[in-house]
Amino acid sequence: MFDRLVALHAWIHFLSQRLAWLPPLLARVSVGLVFVSTGWGKLQNLEQVIDFFRSLGIPAPELQAPFVAATELSCGLLLVLGLGTRFAAAPLVVTMLVAIRTALWGELDGAIDLFGREEYLFIALLVWLEVAGAGPISLDSVIVRFLAAHRAAGHDAKSVASAHREALIS
Repeated sequence: MFDRLVALHAWIHFLSQRLAWLPPLLARVSVGLVFVSTGWGKLQNLEQVIDFFRSLGIPAPELQAPFVAATELSCGLLLVLGLGTRFAAAPLVVTMLVAIRTALWGELDGAIDLFGREEYLFIALLVWLEVAGAGPISLDSVIVRFLAAHRAAGHDAKSVASAHREALIS
């Protein structure tokens, strides 16, 4: 019986290593598409968003609404692409924290109520992406592999960037 459990554990461990690319891809694309959608929706209905921000007492809603909409759209798109994932996740965490504080705070009965809200779940996924990164199926990973290959070939990042600049100018 013990041998079967050990074998099952080994098989599960092997399978989880083979599928390690999947969780960051699902998290990035799912959360990213939500933010692309909400950012685009806010940009299409900016007057209503400004009025809503004003009703929440958010200062300078005429500036904040388009800023939040553009942040959600652009950072969401970066997440979908897996480009600058750690950078893109941070402003989205801030928007969710502000949303919780301004729009939901009065409705929350405690920590358990907060943990069930989608805003908190987005924060949890975004923090995980900030720590874990975009995963192997991302533009971030492509860039890292490209730079590592050039370093292994004896090139440093400055010479690679310089060569690409010269190629673009030519």
